[in-house]
Amino acid sequence: MAASTAVVLDGVPETMLWTLYQRAAEARRPDTVLPDPEAVSLVEAVAESGGYPFAERFGHPHPLAAQALALRSACFDTVVREFLDAYPDGTVVSLGEGLETAFWRCDNGRVRWLTVDLPESLAVRHSLLPHGSRQPSVACDARDPAWTKGIDPARGVLVLAQGLLMYFRPPEVRELIAVCAEHFPGGGLVFDAVPRTPGRPADVAARRGPPVARGYRLPPMPWRMNAAERPKLAGAHPGIAEIRSVELPPGRGLLWGLVVPRVLRLPVLSNRRPTVTLLRFASR
Repeated sequence: MAASTAVVLDGVPETMLWTLYQRAAEARRPDTVLPDPEAVSLVEAVAESGGYPFAERFGHPHPLAAQALALRSACFDTVVREFLDAYPDGTVVSLGEGLETAFWRCDNGRVRWLTVDLPESLAVRHSLLPHGSRQPSVACDARDPAWTKGIDPARGVLVLAQGLLMYFRPPEVRELIAVCAEHFPGGGLVFDAVPRTPGRPADVAARRGPPVARGYRLPPMPWRMNAAERPKLAGAHPGIAEIRSVELPPGRGLLWGLVVPRVLRLPVLSNRRPTVTLLRFASR
């Protein structure tokens, strides 16, 4: 791991630094919900080299946000491990991967792990993290179907879109789902979504992202989906064979361990919560 150069990112690419910062803070805890030593080492290396002012930009890590992001990653990890149990030599495609370290948490020694990201994001990833022969990458926008070339669906394909689709416009989300269904029969796509904000016009979220730290806002999120809207995803492509909710694992403490799981089961709230969804595509 090297961190000798400054990390300069903004907009959506910069969000990968915020999520890494929070995830590493959670991983430092002795009772962490997501052991992630690579994330801890990465933040420390970048901070010590002066490569990026994490604390100045994001303030102190927020324990609740840190655990929430770690639980989201753990949720995706569960889907990846289930996929690799069925397809040990399969391909995992991680769209907009940023500085996520799931490969090191889930590697079975055989998986082919393809990272697809914007050129500036991928340049930062390659400068900070080691990439072996089973970790190819493609420098392009996830909305460009060029990244699908050369992937053999017969070996099994799972596409990850963690923390990504909310930054796309609704037609772009549907098109990406259709591209995955068309190119990877028998495969799957797992992604997360933020709920619609009650009582606010849809275009408000598209104009301004939510504040998450003093002086820092996430970019605008044009696409949002409530849990009850999942069945509508079937209209994106006739090859969608299954739409399944993926539940977060139990968290730690009173809030994430007890209150949140119970409260989110209430009908009034269950529809308006962050969600993780797995789409399975029919074989041909």
